[in-house]
Amino acid sequence: MDDRQAAGPVVVGAVEAQGQEQVVLRAAEEAVRAGTGLRIVHAVEPPLPARSTEAGEDGGTHTDRAERVIAPLTEAVHRRFPDLAVEPDVASGSPAPALVDRSAEASMIVVGHRGTGGFPRLPLGSVSLQVATHAHCPVLVVRPRRRTEPEAERVVVGVDVDDVQPHVMEFALRAAAARDAPLDVVHGSTRPDLLGTGPTGPLLVGHETRPSAAKDLLEERLGPYRSRHRDLDIRTHVERTRPAHLLVDCSRDATLLVVGTHGRTGLRRLMLGSVSGEVLHTARCPVVVVPPPAGGE
Repeated sequence: MDDRQAAGPVVVGAVEAQGQEQVVLRAAEEAVRAGTGLRIVHAVEPPLPARSTEAGEDGGTHTDRAERVIAPLTEAVHRRFPDLAVEPDVASGSPAPALVDRSAEASMIVVGHRGTGGFPRLPLGSVSLQVATHAHCPVLVVRPRRRTEPEAERVVVGVDVDDVQPHVMEFALRAAAARDAPLDVVHGSTRPDLLGTGPTGPLLVGHETRPSAAKDLLEERLGPYRSRHRDLDIRTHVERTRPAHLLVDCSRDATLLVVGTHGRTGLRRLMLGSVSGEVLHTARCPVVVVPPPAGGE
C-alpha cells in the first residue's frame, strides 16, 4: 500500500439489505481507527427495473434512489461517530468493478458476507471474491454478528514459515496494536519435509517432528517483528493440519483474521479461491485479505 492509499478513505459497499447498517458501522470503526474518512458506495446496475426509465417509479431518478439508500446509513454512522467525515458515492455499473476501481486510492474496502449487508442479488460470495481478488488495498469481509461475541479482542494472522510475507505481517501488527489486542501467528501444513536421503530413498520428517521444527523456524522469523513491537503480545500456533481448517478453527474466538492472497507452499498453497471458499465463507469472525504491494508477485 502506497502513501496515497494509506491516507485514503475506508470504502464500503451499500445496498438495501438486512444487516447493512452493521457492515457500514464496522467500516466506520475502521475509518476512525485509521484516522481517515468513510466513503459509502452504492452501485446502480443496468438493466433498469421494469417499467422504469431514467426516472424511478416513485418519480425520483436512480441517483435519488441511491442517495436514499446511503442517507440512513450516513445518519447511523453520525449517531455513533459524530466527528467522522462521510462521503456518499453513487456508482454506475456493477458493484465489484466499482469497488475495485475505488480501491486504488482507498486504505480499505469493506463488504458484507453473502447477502447480509453485501450485494445480495449476486451469487454467494461473488462480490467479496472479485473484490478480494482484484483490489489494490486490504479487503475486509464482515460476517453477521455472532450470538456471543468474544469478550476480548484477538487478532489472528495466517503465515507460511518458509515465506512470512512482510506486508501481511505488518497489517496484522497494526491491527493488533490499534485494538490493544494480542496477535496469534498461525501456521498449518500437511506438506512432508525431507531430512535427507537414506539407503532406501528420501527420509521424511515424522508427524511429531514437523510442528516442533516449524515452530522453531517461525519463532526465528518473528524475531525482527518482536524487536520492533515489544509492547505487543505476539504468540505462535503451529499444527500439522490443513491451513484453512486451522485458520477457521482459530477464528472461533477471534475478532479479526488476516490472510494474504496467494503463494506457493504451505499456507501459500491457499490460493485466493480456496481462501475465499474455506476461510472467507466459513471463518467465525471478520476476515481481511491483504494483497501484495504494488509491483509484488
